[in-house]
Amino acid sequence: MKLLIVEDEHELAENVRAYLSRGDVICEVAFSFQEAQDKLLSFDYDIILLDIMLPDGNGLNVLRLLKKINPETGVLIISAKNALDDKVNGLELGADDYLTKPFHLPELNARLNAIYRRRKFQGHTIVDFHNIQINTDTHDVTVNGNPIILTLKEYELLLFFITNKNRVLTKQTIAEHLWGDNVDFMDSFDFVYQHIKNLRKKITAEGGEDYIKTIYGLGYKFSE
Repeated sequence: MKLLIVEDEHELAENVRAYLSRGDVICEVAFSFQEAQDKLLSFDYDIILLDIMLPDGNGLNVLRLLKKINPETGVLIISAKNALDDKVNGLELGADDYLTKPFHLPELNARLNAIYRRRKFQGHTIVDFHNIQINTDTHDVTVNGNPIILTLKEYELLLFFITNKNRVLTKQTIAEHLWGDNVDFMDSFDFVYQHIKNLRKKITAEGGEDYIKTIYGLGYKFSE
């Protein structure tokens, strides 16, 4: 899951990022409306954790922008106890859920996972693609019923491919999904090929087909 936290309270934002980043979540933070706008125009995210009150703008305008450029992205609004109108307006604009401050981090995590499952897998925790099965709760992956051991990045890559099946994904798109905006400090995306090579090898070793097609000059496509 790739998540953008839009929150001007630095301590809260960093606490949330530290908590969520322990798993398979890529977390980035925007502390202002302008930062959020710049990131949304530059990168794709699975979910936005959105505070309505920002120092340089209204978070609802961030939501409006998001629904124009990437309506498939999930949104969880975080707001103050007395901000009922903002919650209602956010839900009417297309937000998936809201959480009132202060909140417990495990509840936040559970709500984010629920949004992710609804958005990506119609609420299911088991993802099937022909002879590949993924349990998104336990991260167990099987091919033809046989378990395969994937690194965290290989697991994220496989899930990213399946949720974007039949779409051409460039190396840069894959790198941004797996490493977030840290890709700005990388000299090349050659490491993407290595992860794809390893994933292919593990799937085919258990009798799975090579679903990862190389589209020369463009990138890769996961398809039958």
